[in-house]
Amino acid sequence: MQDAVIKSSICTGEMVAGFKNKSDGHFTEVMVIRNKEDEEYFKNSFGLDEVKKEY
Repeated sequence: MQDAVIKSSICTGEMVAGFKNKSDGHFTEVMVIRNKEDEEYFKNSFGLDEVKKEY
């Protein structure tokens, strides 16, 4: 099972959307998030209502 996650760098602010494996924590990067439109595109592409953020 995997969770949709946006990982955000505290230092640079760079954000990457992807999926984090619940059992081992492995993160699979899908796309870079540059703005709100990119985040909406990611959610719509995978049928997601919300995506949690990790720092």
